[in-house]
Amino acid sequence: MISAPLTIINARLVLPSGDPVAGALRTEGDRIVALGPDVVPAPDDRVFDARGQLVTPGIVDLGVFAVDKPAFHFGGITRAALMPDQGPPLDHPARVRFAAQSGKPGLWVHPLAAATRGLDGSEIAEIALMRDAGARAVSTGRAWIADSGTMLRLLRYCAMLDLVVVSHAEDSGITGQAVATASEMATRLGLPSAPAEAEALAVARDIALAELAGARLHLRQVTTAAGLDLVRAAKRRGVAVTAGVTPAHFMLSDTALAGFRTFLRLSPPLRSEADRKAVIAAIADGTIDVIASGHDPRGPEDKRLPFADAEPGMAGAETVLPMTLSLVRDGVIDLARAFRLLAATPAALLNVPAGVLAIDHAADLAVIDPDRPWIVDSDKMAASAGNTPFDRQPVQGRVTALFKGAAQVA
Repeated sequence: MISAPLTIINARLVLPSGDPVAGALRTEGDRIVALGPDVVPAPDDRVFDARGQLVTPGIVDLGVFAVDKPAFHFGGITRAALMPDQGPPLDHPARVRFAAQSGKPGLWVHPLAAATRGLDGSEIAEIALMRDAGARAVSTGRAWIADSGTMLRLLRYCAMLDLVVVSHAEDSGITGQAVATASEMATRLGLPSAPAEAEALAVARDIALAELAGARLHLRQVTTAAGLDLVRAAKRRGVAVTAGVTPAHFMLSDTALAGFRTFLRLSPPLRSEADRKAVIAAIADGTIDVIASGHDPRGPEDKRLPFADAEPGMAGAETVLPMTLSLVRDGVIDLARAFRLLAATPAALLNVPAGVLAIDHAADLAVIDPDRPWIVDSDKMAASAGNTPFDRQPVQGRVTALFKGAAQVA
């Protein structure tokens, strides 16, 4: 059943450029049909009063490890790109097809096809068949493809299919079993560590191969100054490379590890304070294109262990919005740029008509009170597990209503 058209009134519309615009937004079916200061509801429209709050595109979260609808809806996420690291991996068309249906109707899941069979980094998977089954991009998963010949063949194949390759940029030959970045802090804590240069080496190799193949490359997380300098230089040369990051790497440095709290066991690990500041500078200057949640809920069986034995990952869906809004309050970026990072660019990489408040785009909409204060509490999260690195941290910014295809879902 198709619901009546929806008009959201008394809104501050976050458009692709400029400051928020006071006005209204109208939808028909699952598409935006009008927006701006002169839009008024038609007689039979459903009307939602935003009461002066922001109306933004729903977040398009690029690279989650679990379909976790309550957490996504709390955080303003209407579309999520699912990493192939599932059990079993998303390396077969039937698994991709099933994953693509797993969140509907309140959430659209866009599977990322496994680059190699079993994600073992050797034999390229049936990517064309998985694209036809609903895969929106291809991913190496949690690991880096160490064999450069395999990576080059993958990039050439995906260039032919016009699919983005999403790579995890850490040289596994250097990182080994490390759980921390080599530093004074890692030495003091006695943690297995690897030099930060492991990232730059992987970034340099992947960029060189993408340039050779004429492929589109998205480095899911770039967290060091050296890695970011390589991305910056590649963009100047015209390489089709984009870079992402999660809030942990612009909010926290490795000094946070002092308490051995396994909620801070992440991949890549937390970096130095200088690298954290370099990430913020890269967000400001456009080197970083995407902020994603990295949502990876882990229960006690994975986290209540010695730090070196705990599994990496954080529950990030509920905090990605307020952490990004903190960059707006600090003057690093404006609201329009914040939602390019959270929604517009991820949607473009996945080739879906979403992520922007624009006519004929998907009516995936969030109503947000940017000033509403709350405290992150791992014991009260909507996520299937509360392994947040921001536990007990005061934040600002909450979604007060969420619409997927113009139907209210939260």
